[in-house]
Amino acid sequence: MARGDPIDPRGVIAEAYRIDGIGEGECRSIFLDWALSVPDGQEVHTVLEALIVRHAPANPDHPMTTVLRAGLARAEAPRRRGGWRSRPRD
Repeated sequence: MARGDPIDPRGVIAEAYRIDGIGEGECRSIFLDWALSVPDGQEVHTVLEALIVRHAPANPDHPMTTVLRAGLARAEAPRRRGGWRSRPRD
């Protein structure tokens, strides 16, 4: 996709799919760069789903597809909210 695309503004994910012989480590690095540039307020889960829908069907075995799916799984994982657990006081 072209730069300025709302789900891949700098085109780094699309470019990763075009690099012959790219490995999973390089894809993780590119993914981290992409993730750090996601604007505040944008739902990462939704954007990851859109990237997977866009790229995975034509590239099911590509390392970036593996990385995007792993990122989506982590985005869906429930997290504990709150601070320290308080103990009952005497």
